[in-house]
Amino acid sequence: MTATLAEGLVEAPRLAAPAEARRRLAALLETAAAAELKPELERGRTRDVLLGLADHSPYLWALVREDPERLVRLLRRPPGESLDALVRALCVRRDEHEADLMRALRRAKRESALLIALADVGGLWDVVAATEALTRFADAAVSAAIDFLLRKHARAGLLALDPDAPDPGNGSGVVVLALGKHGARELNYSSDVDLIVLYDPAAASIPPGTEPGPLFARLTRALARLMQERTSDGYVLRVDLRLRPDPASTPVALSTSSAYQYYETVGQNWERAALIKARPAAGDLKLGERFLAELAPFVWRKYFDYASIADIHAMKRQIHAVRGHEQVVVPGHDIKLGRGGIREIEFFVQTQQLIFGGRRAQMRGPRTLDMLERLCADKWVSAEAVDDLAQAYAFLRRVEHRLQMVADEQTQRLPFERPALTRFAKFCGYARLDGFAADLTHHLTRVEHHYARLFEDAPTLSAAKGNLVFTGVADDPATLTTLSALGFQRPEAAAETVRGWHFGRRAAVRSPRAREVLTELTPALLEAFAGSGDADAALQAFDEALARMPASVELLSILRSNAALRELFGDVLGSAPRLAQVIARRPHVLDAAIDPARADDLDASLDDETMGARVEAFVSQAQSLEDALNRARDFAAEEMFHIGLSLLSGRLDPDRAGRAYSALAQGLIAALLTRVIEAFAAEHGRIRGGRVAVVALGKLGSREMTAASDLDLILIYDFPVDASDSDGRKRLGPGPYYARLTQRLISALTAPTKAGRLYEVDMRLRPSGRQGPLATQLASFKIYQPDEAETWEHMALTRARFVAGDKSLGADVARTVRETLTRKRDAAKIAQETRAMRALIAKEKGDSDVWDLKLAAGGLIDIEFVAQYLELAFAHKHPGILDVSTRKVVEEAGRAGLITPEQAEVLIDAHRLYTDATQFMRLSTSGPFDPAKAGAGVKRRIAAAIGFPDFEAFAAALDEARKRVRATFEAILGA
Repeated sequence: MTATLAEGLVEAPRLAAPAEARRRLAALLETAAAAELKPELERGRTRDVLLGLADHSPYLWALVREDPERLVRLLRRPPGESLDALVRALCVRRDEHEADLMRALRRAKRESALLIALADVGGLWDVVAATEALTRFADAAVSAAIDFLLRKHARAGLLALDPDAPDPGNGSGVVVLALGKHGARELNYSSDVDLIVLYDPAAASIPPGTEPGPLFARLTRALARLMQERTSDGYVLRVDLRLRPDPASTPVALSTSSAYQYYETVGQNWERAALIKARPAAGDLKLGERFLAELAPFVWRKYFDYASIADIHAMKRQIHAVRGHEQVVVPGHDIKLGRGGIREIEFFVQTQQLIFGGRRAQMRGPRTLDMLERLCADKWVSAEAVDDLAQAYAFLRRVEHRLQMVADEQTQRLPFERPALTRFAKFCGYARLDGFAADLTHHLTRVEHHYARLFEDAPTLSAAKGNLVFTGVADDPATLTTLSALGFQRPEAAAETVRGWHFGRRAAVRSPRAREVLTELTPALLEAFAGSGDADAALQAFDEALARMPASVELLSILRSNAALRELFGDVLGSAPRLAQVIARRPHVLDAAIDPARADDLDASLDDETMGARVEAFVSQAQSLEDALNRARDFAAEEMFHIGLSLLSGRLDPDRAGRAYSALAQGLIAALLTRVIEAFAAEHGRIRGGRVAVVALGKLGSREMTAASDLDLILIYDFPVDASDSDGRKRLGPGPYYARLTQRLISALTAPTKAGRLYEVDMRLRPSGRQGPLATQLASFKIYQPDEAETWEHMALTRARFVAGDKSLGADVARTVRETLTRKRDAAKIAQETRAMRALIAKEKGDSDVWDLKLAAGGLIDIEFVAQYLELAFAHKHPGILDVSTRKVVEEAGRAGLITPEQAEVLIDAHRLYTDATQFMRLSTSGPFDPAKAGAGVKRRIAAAIGFPDFEAFAAALDEARKRVRATFEAILGA
């Protein structure tokens, strides 16, 4: 005959405060409810166990006190029979009202909690029996709740089911999968339950016209509420739905097809490990079995899965990112996540299952101890390791249960203070803390030893601050602490971003290889972001880059292999996201960044001829025009990145960076013009004696280009008066010939190819603007400028500069430009027209955005208009004033007495401030600069690069400069 619970009690906790425990028990026995039960409650081991609960567990003692009759009823029966009765009672319930079911579930929970605790603490049940009992109750509770909800939905006509069926879940089309310890039938005493709710969108239970997604999502939320809502009767189970695919982006209930697609495309190794323990627990069990059977190839690879070992190593290194972190100690030790803890035993088993389970079906069991024995039987693990790990698992799970029995809290951390730790040791049955500490340390160190041996060949990983764990769905508290220490202001958002990569929210990291490299790289990458000065902005920029990249393995592999590049990349992300976009598109631009030879050729980059020769040498290797276009774009991308990086690092000042960008553009125009002419001639031939010259205006003309500048160009051509049509297969007259040639050149510079886009080209400054032909004959140019051109066109001409084509024609154009600019003009009229032009621009484009350094009142355009006015008004007397550089024009005007030295100083200082700031703004951000949207690192870098202690001081200096420039503009040109 099976012994009753009272007869089977063989153990009891040691008492820490025996007098107080006896007083509590005596007070209970004096109550009317317990008076008649006193003989049974004072008998032998029963009394010892009750004293232990009174001494150590406020939660369990409250359960004893609230219903002594329930306690005696449990003591009088075998614990297995009592559990069976509880489960049967839940299974046969047919409640029509939710309140009735909620009350019944919560009362059953309290009874099961007391029953299992008594059998566990009293030594009747070992860890296996206790965890099985906890799981049986959880299954029954979840089943009762889901059955109630299915019947309720059926009665309301929301599901086509028989509400009176004994098993409404069968064929319902919705299944609740249990994962984690619940799925493995290893629930701990105060565990939550990890559930995934799936539905079949084609199930017959779904009425026509009903959207199954919202229907089952509501049902799932109702299930969670039934389980975990706290009422006066307590709660049933804490429910965690976050093990479903990508929980931050998916509804709480998923269709089987969408879940299957997720696992097949972006499922991760930690999800494979979680699914080892998955089983149908409630609802349509056959649907769940079919789903898991179909998913088996994802969980269990066909061959011994050595390919995933690298990813598993990375998972392990994430758990302990620093060797020696969280040493084996007793006070405050986390017996689940800490060194030598339960998680390491589980992980030890699950990794072996993932590697070998594809070929060995016997390795696919969910229970930890069973699989340890199987590992030994199959000779994958030594008998010593299995004995050590099994004993440690039983010991640690027992300690875990005691921790949670104290107050029904989901905790695995031992007390920090010695008095509390000593008291807890007595709850675990130890007379002295030293004995408990010795046993605990022994088991933890043995687990750590075997766990370390499993991964002894894993590559090392250094992360200076602490834990960086991103597997799973919940934030690891130690990881959030580490992220904060690294400088992340929003560590929770950072952790969610990294988890999003693993969930495949970015296409660039959906391939298994990309996720494998990313998992290993992440700690080092986050440290690099921390070094940027704005860790949050760097992480966000990298995430945005991943969103635009079709693939990332190449970039991630480069970053993994080179610490210097990671540091550089982090700095760029934090302070110059625009440059980071270049890296994302072309990872190998980083190669040039650490090439020592490139650091020596910066001065050469500033020289037009040297840069032109480099471009020509690179493009000349092309086998076709298309190849030439791609090579030009490849060269430009790498060179622009190099210039930008040099500007960012301080190796180039903004003025020299402007010259370098301009020299690069000039070299590219020249190289592509040569190829376009050759390709065009192959089709149309040549015009006898014809010449072509490309003239730059705007930023290229003044050698002040930035990372985002477009090209203001005009094309001039010339030919002998007696020249006829071209001599090719498709003959063209000179006018159409050069117009089409110009179109080809514009296309060569602007067309997006597989290598990207080069520049935007603006031809609106050509004679007659949009109304004029794309290409202008020299003779027409000479006639147009003195007789037809308006003042604004002559203002633009002040920055005209020959950049490509026939040098003799370029010289002819330069003479024409100089003759035009040195004509005698009415200074007052030029001032009036300049003011009118400035007012028109302000009206059409606005001048109130203080961060538009060009168009804002008192901004760059005011200074440029002053300089252009001075050139047009006084160059006939002072030809030395002519220069494409605005700053040099103002300097010469000051020396010539055309403006006061104070006015010259105001304009020059402001021009330097504006152009320096513009260089860094264009380098750092795409589109208009908005300080409200710019990251702190970007603003800090801009201010520091221009010589200000902070961004606020920089903004104040800009404000002052604008006021002074506007006042000077009005003083020189009139209000």
